[in-house]
Amino acid sequence: MSTALRHAEYYNMQDTFDDLYERSKNNSIKGQNLYEHIISKNNILLAYRNIKTNTGSKTEGTDGITIDQYKIENVDEFIEKIRRALDNYKPQTVRRVEIPKPNGKKRPLGIPTMRDRLIQQMFKQVLEPICEAKFYNHSYGFRPNRSTHHAMARCQFLMNQSTYHYVVDIDIQGFFDNVNHSKLLKQMYNIGITDKRVLSIVSKMLKAPIQGIGIPTKGTPQGGILSPLLSNIVLNDLDWWIANQWENIKSRHPYTQVNKYRALKKKNLKEMFIVRYADDFKLFTNSHKSAIKIFHAVKGYLKNQLNLDISTEKSTITNLRRRKSEFLGFTLKAVKKHNKYVTNTHIADKKLNKTLEKARELIRRIQKNRTAKTINHYNAFVLGIQNYYKIATHVSVDFAQIAYRLSRTLYNRLKSIGKYGIPIKPTETYKKFYKNNYKTFEIMGTHLFPLADIKTKNAMNYNQDICDYTREGRQKLHKNLKGDIALEINKMLQTSYDNDNLEYGDNRISRYSMQLGKCAVTGEFLTANELHCHHKLPKYMGGTDEFRNLVIVHANVHRLIHATDEKTIERYKETLQLDGKQLKKLNQFRKVCNLVALV
Repeated sequence: MSTALRHAEYYNMQDTFDDLYERSKNNSIKGQNLYEHIISKNNILLAYRNIKTNTGSKTEGTDGITIDQYKIENVDEFIEKIRRALDNYKPQTVRRVEIPKPNGKKRPLGIPTMRDRLIQQMFKQVLEPICEAKFYNHSYGFRPNRSTHHAMARCQFLMNQSTYHYVVDIDIQGFFDNVNHSKLLKQMYNIGITDKRVLSIVSKMLKAPIQGIGIPTKGTPQGGILSPLLSNIVLNDLDWWIANQWENIKSRHPYTQVNKYRALKKKNLKEMFIVRYADDFKLFTNSHKSAIKIFHAVKGYLKNQLNLDISTEKSTITNLRRRKSEFLGFTLKAVKKHNKYVTNTHIADKKLNKTLEKARELIRRIQKNRTAKTINHYNAFVLGIQNYYKIATHVSVDFAQIAYRLSRTLYNRLKSIGKYGIPIKPTETYKKFYKNNYKTFEIMGTHLFPLADIKTKNAMNYNQDICDYTREGRQKLHKNLKGDIALEINKMLQTSYDNDNLEYGDNRISRYSMQLGKCAVTGEFLTANELHCHHKLPKYMGGTDEFRNLVIVHANVHRLIHATDEKTIERYKETLQLDGKQLKKLNQFRKVCNLVALV
């Protein structure tokens, strides 16, 4: 179960979200008093908990405040202060930051103040279940449980199973900067968000003054917590319009679900499917003639219905049997194999070169400053890009090329500070991910992860039964969620350790890897920001950082292991709700610490 879901259950908001989702699904959401849900005590506390665990909470707004300074001293006073702020809401000035893009240009980000981030999170929590019930199945960006890998799997499915080998790419000109505010508010109303107080406050959020620019008349600034949801609301209309042109059209011919499209073909309509990730989308069809018609129809729809222009230079039609097409950092091409065409996917050339440049930079850092931090940052980078690109059908070819081009830099810069060869005693983490005995450097007792040691993994289609807002959907999620250990280890590797303690850092990650990311007491999968590393024999009692003395547990479990105050013990017992078997495991850890067993 995800952190957000655990929090929602802890603050008793899950039933409310489930009810909103069901009402939205059944078209009975209109007229709901959403504002009361948004300003409820539990929703405000849940929003605070969620932004506190968000890595972005360390970023300052124009008021210079981070989550560390934004603390709740008195719960009731804090709740009342937020409610008063919403009575006559005036958003504080948004801090503007420019992030470099790969093409040399800069992407503007809007960073709201901590107060406004909290308010946006409150709104997102209540509005998301309503929107999720109405969103199209094959949009994958900024949605719970969905990823770029799901979007790529859908593309491959359409190319492999259905031979849709013509693709239309439409590039919306400055999408996030050009969203029409009044149109967006109407779309929110149509989706079922009819509470006027909610729409009024969202309207004010959209018009929050931007540092150095002033009050915007259009756009949803990237960087705001609510912006991704609002952008999906805007383009949801496009998703359904495309789907209704072919996929969802009613046919007079009798059909079963299996031969539905065969029946539709008799209507001589343009066949088309959309796969969207945020404002980046592809339209698949089966002929060049259809592709041209789709191109002009979508261009017209965006202009006439959504007030959005397209970039004609960046918008293209591609025959995938002849040329490759880029999507989300990958390339797609249909290649003949035996009597049919199959999809070949690679890392896009620009991304391959960028990966090479970043690896060289991280190697230079290790050479200049040989520390746990620089070594772990390199390993985190390697694990991260391998995890992202592992679904490319030719990932091993691409990474072999990167490794070959990097080999001279690696050897020349690290030969004097490291030992080169096949790892003899690698850590548990290394053994989990790298099994092919590739030569690599060992520096300060830690092996650098080998870039070339990677195999392709099948991209899996998204299971549409998974949903955060139904009991069955959460059960399906819990059943399928083994957790992405590589992703969490990647985050752990980027954490610098006190006193640059390499032994503790390596053994902590190795223990997490060996436990398959699960808490030793509850058995639940833990994300990097949920886990604590417990010393079985505490250091103050002579315990060490060696592997056998460490165990990974949930942060609250760890607090309960060491708790001595009765109120603290009761609070964490209430939060964790441990069964007899789990409590027995926890008491075994308390016993070694010379603490009394809990009942």
